[in-house]
Parts: sequence; structure tokens; C-alpha cells
Amino acid sequence: MRFPFVTGHAVPLYLAPMAGVSESPFRQMCRRFGADAVVTEFLSAEAIRRENAVTLSKLRFGPEERPIGVQIFGAEPAAMGDAAALVTDVFQPEFIDINFGCPVKKVVRRNGGSGCLRDLELVQQVIRTVASRTHLPVTVKIRSGWNEEMRDPVYIALKCQDAGARALALHPRTRTQMYTGSARWEEIASVVQALEIPVIGNGDIKTAEDAVRLHRETGCAAVMIARGAFGQPWIFDQTRALMKGKPKPDAPPVPERFAIALDHARLVAEYEADPRGAAIEFRKHLGWYVKGLADSADLRKRLYAVESFSEIEAIFDEYLGTHADELVESAA
Repeated sequence: MRFPFVTGHAVPLYLAPMAGVSESPFRQMCRRFGADAVVTEFLSAEAIRRENAVTLSKLRFGPEERPIGVQIFGAEPAAMGDAAALVTDVFQPEFIDINFGCPVKKVVRRNGGSGCLRDLELVQQVIRTVASRTHLPVTVKIRSGWNEEMRDPVYIALKCQDAGARALALHPRTRTQMYTGSARWEEIASVVQALEIPVIGNGDIKTAEDAVRLHRETGCAAVMIARGAFGQPWIFDQTRALMKGKPKPDAPPVPERFAIALDHARLVAEYEADPRGAAIEFRKHLGWYVKGLADSADLRKRLYAVESFSEIEAIFDEYLGTHADELVESAA
């Protein structure tokens, strides 16, 4: 089943919406490395309708990021509808996504994110209201339930479909699980069998092989990659190659990996208004890019102390110089 807002491949690969990570520069990097569609980090509907400057700044995106969805969260149907209307009129993404999956306490405390899963009538009301305020496709992202007692992803998904969702992404954990345990991919398969709309599989994808296996085992219409893209945006190209029956491209060698990280840093520097704050916030990405390298603990320690983007290149250059011989051997 093809998506009305993503074309090009039979099985689209999505970058998941992740707070503090799925910002414009990272979305651009993932699109460059083969992501078919990206979704913004989740944004408060109430903040959007009040035209909060910080929140609206996170809605900025360029043409190279399309197709893109804007994800909103909230438990007040009217506010969600107002937010959807504003996003549609002003920012014009390809689709509006509703977050019913976020397990974070500060979101759930306001009944947003996965908190809504305790009241499926509210879930349906939110979907219907949002759909009534936009001409764009409305999609949803859910978890398998609030807790084990309320775990019923098929029932929840059917309620979402009946309310007008055009596609559904499932992370098969409950809210109370947070990120512990294993994602139950068999629940994705059950939802695929039950729904008429496309189902996007998500959860526990760490490698390209995981992404291909999730699709093969569940029959999902698309695959959504989240933490598996941290520090390795090339996971999308690797996944696409495997899906086409081609050999998986190797991960970039260390010098190229550093060059990719620096490209990412430059995008952040251009996008953010506060250079020092942006550099500090970028530290987490630097840690992901160097994960698994020789002497990575010491390298991360230095990178986690940067306060300007100019420091990053100097640290990388020093590392390459110190490890030149072993890098040549590993490339041979």
C-alpha cells in the first residue's frame, strides 16, 4: 500500500520524530543519506496556537527536507485543531502527524503523547478535529497501550483508523515500559493484518539489517528509524541497498565520518542563532559519531567539553594525526 505523501520507493524509510534530535540539520543529513521522509520533533499544539516564538522556530524547514511531516501533541482537541490549521497555512508540510506515543513524564502529565492512550474517545476526538482543520493527510504515532493491562495495539489502531488517520506508526512498547525490554514486532504484524491504512513499523532498529528484518517479519508498509540513525545517518542508504538485494555499503571510514560530522555541525551553526548554545547542544551528536572508535572514551571527553564549532575540527585533526598508522592499516 503506497503512501499519498511519500513516493519513490515501495517501502519508504522514515526518520522518526525525536525531541532534541530530529531538528532541521539532522533531518537534512538523513535526507542526504537516503531517508525518504522525515518528521519534526514533537511540538506542543498549545505553543503553536499561541505562536510561541521558540516553538515556531522549530517548524522551519527547507525544500531539501521534503517530504516532511510536522508532529504535534496535546490533549485538547480544539488546540490541536488550531495548531494543525496554522501549520498547514503557514508551513505547508506534506502531512500532519499526531503524537500519541511519547512516554516522557512532562508530556504525559498533561495527558499528551501516550497519556492519551488511557482515553480512546479522546484519541478519536483529537484525530477528527485535526483532520477537520487541514486538507493534509493526518497520521498518528502510537504505542501498544498505556500499560500491560491496557495493552491492545490492534484495538487502539482500529480506533485511530476509524477516526480518520491516513497512516499509523506503531512503537510496540507500552508507555510504562518506556524504552526497556524488547519491542514486540509481532504486534506490528498484527496491526498490519487488521488495518486498511498503511502501517509504519518502528522500534529496536539499530542496524540496516534490523530494519530489513522488521519489514520482512511484519509486512509493514514503511519502516521508521529512530535511535539507529544516531551518529550514522548512512543507515538509510545501507537499508535501501539491502532491501534492493544489493550488498550493504560499508560505514564511512573515520576521516569521512569526521567530515560528515563537520558538515552536520556547519548546518547547525547556520541554523541556530546562539553559536555557543548550539555547539554545546551538538555535543551529543559528536558522541554518537565517534562511538566505537579507538580511544573513543578520551575523544568523547574532549568533544563533550567543546563550546564552539571551531574546536571540533581541531580535535578531529589531532585524532587523525595520532591514529594515522592504524587508520591506514584498517583501510588497507
